[in-house]
Amino acid sequence: MAATHHAQAIKRDSQTYLTTALFQLLETTDLKHITVTQVVKRAGVSRMAFYRNFTTLDDLLRAYFEPAIAARFRDVSDHVPADQKLATIGAFFTEFAPMLRLATERGFEHIIRTAFDQNMTAFYQVTLAQTALTAAQRTYWTRFMSAGVYAIWREWLLGGQRESLTTIHDLIGTFQTATMRALIGGGNSRGD
Repeated sequence: MAATHHAQAIKRDSQTYLTTALFQLLETTDLKHITVTQVVKRAGVSRMAFYRNFTTLDDLLRAYFEPAIAARFRDVSDHVPADQKLATIGAFFTEFAPMLRLATERGFEHIIRTAFDQNMTAFYQVTLAQTALTAAQRTYWTRFMSAGVYAIWREWLLGGQRESLTTIHDLIGTFQTATMRALIGGGNSRGD
């Protein structure tokens, strides 16, 4: 049992060292120009330690971002009061804006976007479960909203956050409500 805990601790440490090393390299170099060799050398771990945990540098970044983004979605689930949601979102985005900027500059934004989209899909599956929408309507509305919400947050974060967080939150809520009403009330113009 102790050996298992020790092995798990070593694995976590290796992952932390590798992640730290990769982010240090990303400060000056695009992801596509960074090699596993550079990362393991900077991290002070073996290539075997890297390949025991990851296949690619994208995998390393996914292992960092996916749990962080999933945690933020849990922080703003439907059972959390609105004012607490806004405070949580505000704190996250204050911390996250520099990372998003780095991601856009260094070529790994697709990893953040994919993690965001996966969480939005899961979030809306729960939200839409009690609606009268067809499966196709739920799928496409979710994709539409996920793309729109991501684009709004991205613009706001990278654009200097000129509007208040409340303004952005209300804007997203308005789009969400209006598009859902149109979908439910408008039906399908082709009659399908």
